[in-house]
Amino acid sequence: MSLSPLVKATSLPAPLPWSGLLALSTAAFTAVLTELLPAGLLPRMAPALGVPEARIGFLVTAYAVASFAAAIPVTALVRGLPRRPVLMGALLGFAASNAVVALSSSYTLTFAARVLAGVMGGTLWAMLAGYGARMVPAERRGRAIAVVLAGITLALAAGVPAGTALAEAVGWRPAFGLLSLAGLGVLGWVWWRVPGFPGEARGGRVPVARVAVLPGLPAVLAVTLFLLLGHQVMYTYVAPFSAWAGCGPTGLVLLVFGAATVAGIWVTGLVVDHRPRLALLTALALCAGVMVVLGRWAGEPVVLLGAVALWGVAFGGAPTLIQTALVDASGPAAADVATSLQATVYNAGIAGGSLTGGLVLEGAGAGALPWTALPLLVAALAVVAGARHTAFPGRREHDQVTRPRPGLPR
Repeated sequence: MSLSPLVKATSLPAPLPWSGLLALSTAAFTAVLTELLPAGLLPRMAPALGVPEARIGFLVTAYAVASFAAAIPVTALVRGLPRRPVLMGALLGFAASNAVVALSSSYTLTFAARVLAGVMGGTLWAMLAGYGARMVPAERRGRAIAVVLAGITLALAAGVPAGTALAEAVGWRPAFGLLSLAGLGVLGWVWWRVPGFPGEARGGRVPVARVAVLPGLPAVLAVTLFLLLGHQVMYTYVAPFSAWAGCGPTGLVLLVFGAATVAGIWVTGLVVDHRPRLALLTALALCAGVMVVLGRWAGEPVVLLGAVALWGVAFGGAPTLIQTALVDASGPAAADVATSLQATVYNAGIAGGSLTGGLVLEGAGAGALPWTALPLLVAALAVVAGARHTAFPGRREHDQVTRPRPGLPR
């Protein structure tokens, strides 16, 4: 009897645990919506809480600062605990925070609830990609991470606008109440479909400082920083740039960008496990090229929208590619700590890019924004090009991504 059918059958890749991965993706969606929803509701929330609109904006800032500050210490504190209860605890914290926001008439209490949500966010972001990576064989790791991180893209592209529209239709308090209930639903989904994993044994825990210098980690963190700095210089000030270019409503530009990011993460999911280096080099080169186009020809509406679409496709896929490189460099066992480091760098890039863009806008005008972003994106491209052997290999071979990492216990 021929063995070829058996060989063919066993050579097929293992199917993805879709239900569990989608639960993690929905958790990411919920976290992004929790973080950004107040930004679209400033005029409605301010009178109800008796404060100026700017102080409602601080509710978004409080979340971001708390997430930035908590990611590393909280992850280090809970790294020995079983993973699923920690994940469920973070989701419960989101649900509680949103419930308090829905019911509170005190700005101080609402602010405290947003700080709690930020701490939960820092904990959640440190876990999600590594959790998804542990649920699949090494050769499917990139695809699994792409599925998990798709929740972020969908929240930005559709969730925040839909949540804002819902709040305008039914009121902002019911909107936060529904978001709280949705968080409880995700918690139940995680309990039902996401497998449990043990925490790190006390004797096997690698200090955070040693994880930070594992081969490849500094390069991945540097790419994360340069990409976010360059991206935020431009993205934060899309509205004044569009007005400067004379290209009509900012909403259309953001819609094109958001839709393109969805396409970008879908394309990335197809190639991340086979050609991750080429895909990341292409994405970063596209981002840099778009800045040149925006700097020279943004006055043409068709050119601007086409460039923004390419920017969205490129940026939509880049986080998945970088996150996969991070997990490969650290190994799944240290992925939570490595991702907490990346989350801190990510938020620093957002803050630094927004600040830099604001200074450039005030000093040189909107036309200088693409030229400010360009060298930062070129720097990210140069790091990837130079780190072929440590962080960004040409192919993700199974034996490469499963070998023990130097400095980590076997």
